[in-house]
Amino acid sequence: MDSIEEHSAEGEAPKSGLLIVNADDWGRDKETTDRMLECLLHRTVSSVSAMVFMSDSERSAQLAREHGVDAGLHLNFSLPFSLPQCPANLREHQRKLASYLTRHPLARVIFHPGLVNAFDYVAKAQLEEFGRLFGSFPKRVDGHHHLHLCANVLFGGLLPKGALVRRNFSFQPGEKSSVNRLYRRAVDSRLARRHRIVDFLFTLTPLESRERLERIRLLARTQIVEVETHPVNPDEYKFLTGNGVSRWIGSTPIASSFQLPISQRNAA
Repeated sequence: MDSIEEHSAEGEAPKSGLLIVNADDWGRDKETTDRMLECLLHRTVSSVSAMVFMSDSERSAQLAREHGVDAGLHLNFSLPFSLPQCPANLREHQRKLASYLTRHPLARVIFHPGLVNAFDYVAKAQLEEFGRLFGSFPKRVDGHHHLHLCANVLFGGLLPKGALVRRNFSFQPGEKSSVNRLYRRAVDSRLARRHRIVDFLFTLTPLESRERLERIRLLARTQIVEVETHPVNPDEYKFLTGNGVSRWIGSTPIASSFQLPISQRNAA
């Protein structure tokens, strides 16, 4: 499940698709949360990925309950926790992880035995805090800068079994090197053995590529497609709260939540 071309197979029976627009960083700060909430109220965003131990985490969780927002956990191993009451020990463990993961692009693909305890501690703390804020453990998990897919998290089994977990980005044939595509395919295959994943994942940007957006829309007629967006970005916010969305989706509706069809839900 690496590229559009590779995913489709001739002779397959047609199936019903779904277009899910998910907004990342719910709770990061007040401005980010408020812009995302506007998009939710415009019904141009299906769901959110929530950050914990951040300056707006408490308020955003309350808003999610008030408005019935579909929220998953946005695991954070790199952006410093901004909640003033965040435990010092947790801050220090996360600082070590951030220092390692941001040092070199290949750090995420190399398992670091010396950081096993730190990864375990930081991941579990966020899962538990999400449960405290939202009343239940997350049924959906992704990661800030996609670091939930780093080797220590995957091989450490730190993601809840059976949860819906964000896969790697999907690319057109030729957009990435063969080695890059092979690695992404291996990661997605491993994810699919323990978790539920969507068929395709794309970013909303670049918005100027109308042909690209049209391919995504057409793909969502027969496949489960997640579009990752960040409404705090002015261009994305304008697109999601203006007429850009209606011109894009046409007769293809945006899902009201991140709930997968029954057949997909039971796949794991």
